Amino acid sequence: LRFSCRRGGGLVQAGGSLRLSCAASGIAFDDYGMGWFRQAPGKEREGVSCINYSDNSTYYADSVKGRFTLFSDHAKNTVYLQMNALRPEDTAVYYCAIAIVGGICPYGVDYWGKGTLVTVSS
Repeated sequence: LRFSCRRGGGLVQAGGSLRLSCAASGIAFDDYGMGWFRQAPGKEREGVSCINYSDNSTYYADSVKGRFTLFSDHAKNTVYLQMNALRPEDTAVYYCAIAIVGGICPYGVDYWGKGTLVTVSS
């Protein structure tokens, strides 16, 4: 399995927007979960947003609801995270992740992509 992420991270002023993209190849199953986690300095890694194709359910962390939107293209194994109204507390390294072996994103993850840093200034 291979990840290909278009780095949408970077330095953004509070209230601004960023878009993260992630594509995967080599997935052997139609039903899997895919999305993003993040880890802020000194904090534990947390789930941000995921889609599970078993039932097309979408997960959003409470802290990002109404601000972040997850778009998906199942046929291309691709997801996009549109992040709006960014806050300094959104500053973190963001990781694309896939739950494919008996797991459901964000509760079970099997593969991790390369992280990208998002920094939101006040």
